[in-house]
Amino acid sequence: MVKPLSSILIKPTGADCNIDCTYCFYLEKASLYPERPVHRMSGEVLEAMVRQGMEYGGGGITFSWQGGEPTLMGLPFFEKAVAFQQRYGRPGQRVANSMQTNGLLLDEQWAEFFRKYRFLIGLSLDGPEHVHDHYRVTKNGRPTWAKVVEKARMLLTTGVQANVLVVVSDYSARYAREIYRFLSELGFTFMQFIPCVETDPGDRTRAAPYSVSAEAYGRFLCEVFDCWQADWRDGRPRTSVRWIDSVFHTYVGRIPPECTLLRECGCYVVVEHNGDVYACDFFVEGDWKLGNLLSGSLFDMLNSERQAEFGRLKAQLPPECPPCPWLSHCYGGCTKDRLRDPADGGSNHFCGSYKMFFEHAHETLSRLAEDFVRQQNWRRALAAGVDPAQLGRNDPCPCGSGKKYKACCKN
Repeated sequence: MVKPLSSILIKPTGADCNIDCTYCFYLEKASLYPERPVHRMSGEVLEAMVRQGMEYGGGGITFSWQGGEPTLMGLPFFEKAVAFQQRYGRPGQRVANSMQTNGLLLDEQWAEFFRKYRFLIGLSLDGPEHVHDHYRVTKNGRPTWAKVVEKARMLLTTGVQANVLVVVSDYSARYAREIYRFLSELGFTFMQFIPCVETDPGDRTRAAPYSVSAEAYGRFLCEVFDCWQADWRDGRPRTSVRWIDSVFHTYVGRIPPECTLLRECGCYVVVEHNGDVYACDFFVEGDWKLGNLLSGSLFDMLNSERQAEFGRLKAQLPPECPPCPWLSHCYGGCTKDRLRDPADGGSNHFCGSYKMFFEHAHETLSRLAEDFVRQQNWRRALAAGVDPAQLGRNDPCPCGSGKKYKACCKN
């Protein structure tokens, strides 16, 4: 099946960053490009990438700008990117831009640009001060929390679409409720939690000490779920937690938006600063380089046999997965989580986390899913012309629950 080019993840500064997070997996990628100390995307690469994205993007495409730290490119670079999108876009074509940033370089000028062009900003903020500053520090070891919180408030008060990304480490995993409450009180209604497991750079036979264990991450997920559930209002969650929302898709028969929960992955490509194209953000390495967009087509690389081979790795499940009752809700998790800790022996590092979560949340998710489907069916019935005033108390409820109207949606 031909895959549409619907999403491109871009590294315009490569691995270059203005801080030095202890747990960052991407900083070491600078070693792929040792010929110069500073890495910046040229205008030629930018134009070629945007042109191909608009050409092959069909009805809509998303450009996701990440790093390293993408704001090191400066605002004029992104103004040029939008100008290219406008130049090469077709009438009616939808274009979305998102950016993941540590926020330190943002100011009112950036915020005005983001608001004008509807950029979705992901701010890296691990929680309250003692959590965030545990690992997210400058190159000389100084804390960053105060300035990041200042930038968060600026984004939220100026109307920029902003969500928050939290890396769950060995330390932060102990403070799930505190982190959730802090971010909620700050004003974030969309949260993303990414569990950290990386190979120890000093000892390749074990996981790095900042990696979170399966048990600790499982407890973290359960506590966040309880906070998320408590936030439901009128049949919907008031706060979006990306992984939980994606899992909820699997309970209501929809395709989850998070690639870690799909049967196979490989649904997007990564573009490095010089135009090199890779299979996945977590596999920017020689074995999974697909080509360079200055000499090849992003669409062809996305649909290449090599990218298909990468996608199929996820479907090659560890032996404990096929008989697992939760398989349809996680499909073995992210491929990289089977590789980073040698002690896992090819099993997903967070398998125990997910089992703990589903045992804790399954009954509630099933009930919420039933309610959600019923409400959707009720809305469809109304849209199709069903008049509640004409329904008898003992008529079957149009939502399809099998109950009588009086015992269901009438109330």
